[in-house]
Amino acid sequence: MTTDPYAWIEQSLVTIQRADWYRSVQTLSDRPGATVVLAGREVINFASNDYLGLAGDERLIAAATTAIHELGTGSTGSRLLSGHRELHRELEIAIASLKQTEDAIVFSSGYLANLGAIASVVGKRDLILSDQYNHSSLKNGAVLSGAAIIEYPHCEVVALKTQLSQQRQNYRRCLIITDSVFSMDGDLCPLPALLEMSAEFNCMLLVDEAHATGVIGKTGAGCVEHFGCTGKPLIQIGTLSKALGSLGGYVAGSANLIDFLRNRAPTWIYTTGLSPADTAAALAAIQVVQQEPQRRIQLWRNVEYLKNLMQQQLPHLKLLPTESPILCFQLPSPGDALRVGQHLKDAGIFAPAIRPPTVPTSRIRISVMATHTTEQIEKLVAVLRNTD
Repeated sequence: MTTDPYAWIEQSLVTIQRADWYRSVQTLSDRPGATVVLAGREVINFASNDYLGLAGDERLIAAATTAIHELGTGSTGSRLLSGHRELHRELEIAIASLKQTEDAIVFSSGYLANLGAIASVVGKRDLILSDQYNHSSLKNGAVLSGAAIIEYPHCEVVALKTQLSQQRQNYRRCLIITDSVFSMDGDLCPLPALLEMSAEFNCMLLVDEAHATGVIGKTGAGCVEHFGCTGKPLIQIGTLSKALGSLGGYVAGSANLIDFLRNRAPTWIYTTGLSPADTAAALAAIQVVQQEPQRRIQLWRNVEYLKNLMQQQLPHLKLLPTESPILCFQLPSPGDALRVGQHLKDAGIFAPAIRPPTVPTSRIRISVMATHTTEQIEKLVAVLRNTD
């Protein structure tokens, strides 16, 4: 018997490597954009969540720099102690305006927003119904809450209704949780049906708009706007780190909900407030989203152009159903996904393999940006056409 209590770690790493599940970082060495420098070489970037190309925008950089000069590099404490700045409140008001909710609260990451919100609104006497493809932050928030958890098959509202019919009466409160855009597939949740069901069974509904904020909907307010559900009773979560090009997360909803979270959400109460630079950059990004709808229009033009090209020239690559800038095609094994990802990288395209346990089946995930050129999209398709 070994005397080293950490010896199991090495064996676990060996197992991960044998399964082709091993991961390591890939270092980028320049400003984010449609092209990036990866390991000293410029490649076309189809791996980013920077859908509108704002992470390298001069206006966001200027706003962040100004905030650092005026307010310093860190918030220095939790928002309830020394960490609150007027800039935080300005950002929350801007988010509530974009989402058309009564109020909003900003967390230091989207992951923390999900953990804190879910763990605050339900507990051990309650029930959570969770889409099986939900993001890790939603799933872990459910576990942290202590509530009973039932996963329903991906976007299957009939199965969800069956579970509610059988289980709802056994619990005090019930919360349905779902991504609005599923980040590793690209499809959308059936939000109108979920809202109907939540009303029928007296449930709360929490929707994570991480990959929809700034991208989907007439004004970029997300899937809630896209489905015509603005103003409905919802808990809306989102992130500032994707289309908004910064860092942080938010919850938007009723004034009472937000006031409750300020008093009960542990991941907001007990963590340092968002840095001035990140706060200012996110605020600048929301202004760009509202003032420059052409960015979103160009993004969707690029998405449609790539989808059409792939359907015409790559019929053997079966795209997963998608209504977002995320396009995925599945591959038989993790090894196959790694091989195709390496082929793309060798040809100057960054679109890495996504493998279990992140997803149930291996795939290449292509993320489209508003700043991609026609030529860059055509090169991606040409390289994929030459994949064995």
